[in-house]
Amino acid sequence: MCTLEKRGNIFFLTLTGDDEHRLNPSLIASLRSAISEAKSQSTRGSALITTAHGKFFSNGFDLRWAQAAGSASGSKDRLLHMVDLFKPVVADLVSLPMPTIAAVTGHAAAAGMMLAMSHDYVCMRSDRGVMYMSELDIGITIPDYFTALVRSKVASAAARRDVLLRAVKVKAKEAVAMGIVNSAHDSGEGAVEAAVRLGEELAKRKWDGEVYAEIRKALYPELCGLLGLANKGIASPRL
Repeated sequence: MCTLEKRGNIFFLTLTGDDEHRLNPSLIASLRSAISEAKSQSTRGSALITTAHGKFFSNGFDLRWAQAAGSASGSKDRLLHMVDLFKPVVADLVSLPMPTIAAVTGHAAAAGMMLAMSHDYVCMRSDRGVMYMSELDIGITIPDYFTALVRSKVASAAARRDVLLRAVKVKAKEAVAMGIVNSAHDSGEGAVEAAVRLGEELAKRKWDGEVYAEIRKALYPELCGLLGLANKGIASPRL
């Protein structure tokens, strides 16, 4: 599943084990629990870094679990169930009262790519791993909040087309050029170290987390509308 550890002002959310970190109901529940715990312990200057063990950051929804339903209709119902369960994970990250950084140390596909992009910053290893929206290749449609997330985070229409309508497998340096990730690093350790440096830099600013979250939500109105996240409006300045 996943673990949450706090070191100084930084929370480390880690998807543990050497599997593909497929997003099934159990892992989704574990993610939500860890994010909720980080939120409950947050203070001024907190930051969250999410990373994973093994060769995968996350390979998306657990299609084997869906197919284990034993029928086409049952499999579809299970897939839609995972889509519904994962939506609050994106909402939790978008509304979390602290800066968030994904250290992508392996492949991030479909919902796994969306998990990474739900963070404010993405640091990705360049020696191994791709970002890949696989839905077109495997013949399933893309949830509306996935496409809204891509529109919110990727400025280039050509990059959005290539990711969603060509299903390109994007390596780290290409992803930086396309505006999908923020930085590329020579190894998984390098990506994590860069995320820690960035987290520490942001934590030093000692921002009010609730104000940070409200500004973030205002930045992505289409996405937040689909996620059911209301913006609270203008807060009183700290004197």
